[in-house]
Amino acid sequence: MLIEAIDLYHVCLPLKRPWQTPLRTFSTLETVLVRMRSEGVCGWGEASPGNAPCASSEWAAGVMIALRDWLAPALSGKAIDRGEEIDQHLCRFRGNRYAKGALDAAWWDLSARMQGRPLHELIGGKQPQIPLGVTFDQMESHEEFLAAIGQAFAEGFSRVKLKFRPGWDVRMVDAVRKDYPDQTIHIDVEGALNLSHMEMLCRLDDFMLAMIEQPLAEDDLVAHAMLQETIRTPVALDESVATVGQAEMALDLKSCRYVSLKPGRVGGLTTALTIHDMCQENQVECFLGAMPQTTVGARAGYALASKVNFTYPADYFPEAEYLAADVAEPLLPRKDPVTAKLQIELWDTPGIGVEPNIEVIEKYALQKASV
Repeated sequence: MLIEAIDLYHVCLPLKRPWQTPLRTFSTLETVLVRMRSEGVCGWGEASPGNAPCASSEWAAGVMIALRDWLAPALSGKAIDRGEEIDQHLCRFRGNRYAKGALDAAWWDLSARMQGRPLHELIGGKQPQIPLGVTFDQMESHEEFLAAIGQAFAEGFSRVKLKFRPGWDVRMVDAVRKDYPDQTIHIDVEGALNLSHMEMLCRLDDFMLAMIEQPLAEDDLVAHAMLQETIRTPVALDESVATVGQAEMALDLKSCRYVSLKPGRVGGLTTALTIHDMCQENQVECFLGAMPQTTVGARAGYALASKVNFTYPADYFPEAEYLAADVAEPLLPRKDPVTAKLQIELWDTPGIGVEPNIEVIEKYALQKASV
């Protein structure tokens, strides 16, 4: 398949309500959309690392420059028939995984559309519905926090994730577990602890959590292995697994029992599929991580989550609730008629199942380029 052209759009979409980060509060979402063209067919990908280099070393404006000046020119005009060939062309450029991931996702969408197959079918997905979980961060009062969690379970979410922060830690988990003794709950520490907090981490075994997500620093897989050997609660790695090499080391060390996979963070669907297969071979389960993004990135993620080793409900970022304008129709959760649980039902149309609205993209584009 010859890549004839790659169109790049750095867009700034308005939010319905402000998005808070440790750096500042944002009223817009900046993201980069990629359109890859071949034989009159277009495939779409997205890089959404955030407006600023907070969650990673990348950010939308920087991604646009990397794609425009270096990465897209390295692919345009090339014949690419396998996802692995993309990395062969881009491996000389270090890092920039979100930028590379957008190109990779666009290639997969283009391939699926040219074959007339849904993306999830093309990558070997077997699960037609994706169960969902929602995340809660610190609120002004425990009462408000507990009520919001109860509302989420009442709406049909299969599990909740609780952000674990100083002053919002063991006592918070204790209060939630007392009010919801039988529901599926896990916490996300975001790498804020170390082995000197072992006593606290051991105490968390008392709360029958589904997992503790990223308890220690992302680069310390040995310490995670020591922790997992000590506590009963499964450890989940998130930021620690961004490459195939990191995944291999984590699995060799037995540093975790779950891996949170975000296609953008690991460099695209091709790498995510490799990590999924490695985890499955080592009996380590996966779940889909989420981030602020448009429906283009969300649909690629849901396609990945249809793989059989995604056994835990996916993180859910409700684009329709946050974005005042999306670039295509978002997938909305529906309740399963039997279980009453919310889930995303996958599509049966080619590629990511939707054609982005170029007029909306052009309207909100801060800059654009064609390679």
